[in-house]
Amino acid sequence: MSETTDDSTPSRFGRLLFAGGLALLAVRNLTNLDGRIAYADAKGVPFAETLVPASSGLLLGGSIGIGFWKSPKLSAASIATFFAGVTPVMHDFWAVDSESRDEELTSFLQNLTLLGAAIAFFRRANRE
Repeated sequence: MSETTDDSTPSRFGRLLFAGGLALLAVRNLTNLDGRIAYADAKGVPFAETLVPASSGLLLGGSIGIGFWKSPKLSAASIATFFAGVTPVMHDFWAVDSESRDEELTSFLQNLTLLGAAIAFFRRANRE
């Protein structure tokens, strides 16, 4: 039995799952800006009224790029930048009360996982 290697773009199905989920997250952020800005303010994010829509736009643009595999290095870098910036600030499980700790830890770990996937997409795009 011969093994084939696939050096083409990453699996369309995998890309669409990843990109679609992130695009929906970004759209949810953008359609609830007041709530997201208030949450970011509560977390001490400076310039939240600017950074929340900008970072959500970064996530949306990156997810569209990964989904269509257009400018994949820039797209993956945009997603990675979003998660690297947002995760430790918004999901600081180590700094919240015990009641919120589990939820923040779960969100932190989910974001960390998505950051890892973005880095993997970046590496894949870098080989092309």
